Amino acid sequence: MIRQADLDALPVREALPALVSALDSHGTAVLCAPPGTGKTTLVPLVLAGLVGGGPRRRVVVAEPRRIAARAAARRMAWLLGEQPGGSVGFTVRGERVAGPGTVVEVVTTGVLLQRLQRDQELAGVDVVVLDECHERHLDADTVAAFLLDVREALRPELRLVAASATTDSAGWARLLGGAPVVEAAGVSYPVETVWAPPARPVRPPHGMRVDPAQLAHVASVVRRALAERSGDVLCFLPGVGEIARVAGQLGGVDAEVLQVHGRAPAAVQDAALTASDRRRVILATAVAESSLTVPGVRVVVDSGLAREPRVDHARGLGALATVRASRAAGRQRAGRAGREAPGVVYRCWTEAEDGRLPAFPAPEIRIADLAQFALQAACWGDPDASGLALLDAPPAGAMAAAREVLVAVGAVDASGRPGPRGLRMAGLGLHPRLARALLDGSAALGARRAAEVVALLSEEPPREYGDDLAGAWRRARAGGDAYAARWRTEVRRLERAVAPAGRTSESGAGSAGPGPGTGTVVPASAACTGAPSANPAPPAFEERGAGRSPGGPAAPDDLAAGLIAALAFPERVAKARGEGAFLMASGTGAGLGDGSPLRHAPWLAVAVADRPPHSASARIRLAAVVDEDTALAAAAHLRTDAEEVHWEDGDVVARAAQRLGAIGLAVRPLRTPDPALVRAALLEGLRAEGLDLLRWSPDARTLRARLGFLHRTLGGAWPDVEADGVLLERADDWLEPELSRARRRADLARIDAGQALNRLLPWATGEAARLDELAPERLEVPSGSRIRVDYSAEHGQPVLAVKLQELFGLAETPRVAGVAVLVHLLSPAGRPAAVTADLASFWQGGYRAVRAELRGRYPKHPWPEDPATAEPTRHTNARLRR
Repeated sequence: MIRQADLDALPVREALPALVSALDSHGTAVLCAPPGTGKTTLVPLVLAGLVGGGPRRRVVVAEPRRIAARAAARRMAWLLGEQPGGSVGFTVRGERVAGPGTVVEVVTTGVLLQRLQRDQELAGVDVVVLDECHERHLDADTVAAFLLDVREALRPELRLVAASATTDSAGWARLLGGAPVVEAAGVSYPVETVWAPPARPVRPPHGMRVDPAQLAHVASVVRRALAERSGDVLCFLPGVGEIARVAGQLGGVDAEVLQVHGRAPAAVQDAALTASDRRRVILATAVAESSLTVPGVRVVVDSGLAREPRVDHARGLGALATVRASRAAGRQRAGRAGREAPGVVYRCWTEAEDGRLPAFPAPEIRIADLAQFALQAACWGDPDASGLALLDAPPAGAMAAAREVLVAVGAVDASGRPGPRGLRMAGLGLHPRLARALLDGSAALGARRAAEVVALLSEEPPREYGDDLAGAWRRARAGGDAYAARWRTEVRRLERAVAPAGRTSESGAGSAGPGPGTGTVVPASAACTGAPSANPAPPAFEERGAGRSPGGPAAPDDLAAGLIAALAFPERVAKARGEGAFLMASGTGAGLGDGSPLRHAPWLAVAVADRPPHSASARIRLAAVVDEDTALAAAAHLRTDAEEVHWEDGDVVARAAQRLGAIGLAVRPLRTPDPALVRAALLEGLRAEGLDLLRWSPDARTLRARLGFLHRTLGGAWPDVEADGVLLERADDWLEPELSRARRRADLARIDAGQALNRLLPWATGEAARLDELAPERLEVPSGSRIRVDYSAEHGQPVLAVKLQELFGLAETPRVAGVAVLVHLLSPAGRPAAVTADLASFWQGGYRAVRAELRGRYPKHPWPEDPATAEPTRHTNARLRR
């Protein structure tokens, strides 16, 4: 029996006429409805015609998380007085509850993405609702882009709703072709905000690490909330580890403590979503931010932290990072306290900090590993994703890195187009790396064993399983915990996905079946548009020259786990370099914890690693032992045999090297290296250590300064010689043939830099002959002395340092190339007495002060009252009288 009273109580019903009208007239709409209004439950039922009397349509609702998909389907079925699998069903990876009569199907965005790849028309579906689109998950953005393509090219009648409580409604409306925005007013109860920052500063989060003092503070705020307020407490934390730690600090509280996250057993998730007579503390990740109503909650404790994906493309390391939650997330979390009655939110930060938080979470497309997105786009027919309607374009660098991964695992060719192997990989519902490991590993180990290890890698095992992948494998086989149960379900799905043609799978992201109620079974091998249903392509590591399949069906667990990890992450195969330290093929150093059983392994395949901030070395979180043959086979595309000639430790080093990426396999000295490589190494040394490696006589340095002055003053044909980098760019013009004849550092020291610089003079124009005229090395002064001009002064003006008496009778300042020199007037002892660029003015003014100061100190030298008419001299008065 339909629970009509509960349906009528949902506030979104007031917006339904406008939403239906928008879809009838435009085909797309943006629905903005606060939490608790019924947008996730009532709207699909009305659009499907299950309530409200409208025409019967098939509706697919896409949720970002499995827990939300299950909960939404169960809630809708309850409102209809049914069980899930009747009029309302759901499909998530590894589980499908739907039947021939299913009209509304709730799926994860990953399942819908795979379904679109198999059937671009989405046959049998009339309406798609993209729920919680504000979260900007990569799968959701991709699904939206694909659906818009379908509407544009194949099915303009397909209706599309983007629904959220807090979103960029204008941006989504623009993306959906000017879609109408329908807003629903919620019955929002007031939520009081209590600012509850730590009493003492805590370290900001970095990587996956959260300061234990911050978690202790969150636990204390939960205890405070239990004491000060009534009702259940919902506490938001960034991850499973933090939930476990806070739960451990809540021992003895007079409440039931539940831990809700994507890995939690279904029974625990159901308990959190069911009203209870006993007071509860629900510790949850972002899964509880939206889509779910947790009954009984009157208090929210918000740690202010969230997890976002990050990827270090240079090192091939991807991981989740702990970040400050956005203001939009904060509003969503706070709203949980006001779903059923007035509530309160305790925010574990200051009000001043709140204004500095980002407005919305960062879209995954900007920050995540894009390999899976790139493969989906390639299978869709748009390898660079340039034709997809996306709110944010994928970063070019991330797409280039993704393309490299896809080529390396054999998913696409050099142009980015997928072949049969790539199409099949895309249909497995796995990251392309893991798809490669599953396909190639199955050929070497058998489908079951490959599926078991890949399932471990697709959802990282709990930390208590340890860092040894083979040990974690054995523990999962024997385990009775929630992780082991999910692992076994995924193993079955993956084993079916790589079984020979004819073996089928009905549930899961890779083979969820087509539209609801069709009853059609789709072969896993055809799970991507155009994929063949016959045997897979030959294993990629055999194609790349390994010569044999490493491991074999009877290989020990340790080596079998290592093979799968190496196939998935070939650039992370690592060779030991002592004391638990390893060098990965990517060039990144990595280390194991002190108690790791893997510390003495000669080779590892690293499955999970992260790099702490400001650290050059990665931490190995999960790895497996491999032998050298397996490492070479899995990472064959990284193997090189080359002559290496470099500037190293102050000289040219030449060697013949066999390498696996950055790992040296065999190195021997090279007796007759390629002269071109030697020349490049010498230039590398000159760039690293400077042109002082050449022989610079005083005359050579003076010539460089003179040429620099003429370039600054006259330009034209006079070369720029002041910067080492500029000169090295013109090495062919002035360092040859000496540079090509050099073989080592000592040979550079024999090159006369002055003689080489002469080659840069403008001989072709004849200007070179005017060098001494335009920038003379010395200037003759009135006394007859020839004084060296200093062209190296920092301010760029030539300097003439001369004794004051030698310039008597000189009325004007000397000039070179039309530039007045800066005259440094010296005392008879050669010490600075005055500086002037205007000698005539100095004689008339400044000279008097200098004369008054120095003539008593140097009485034997002439100090005439009128120096402009006096006789210049280098001598004393006595010498002049003779």
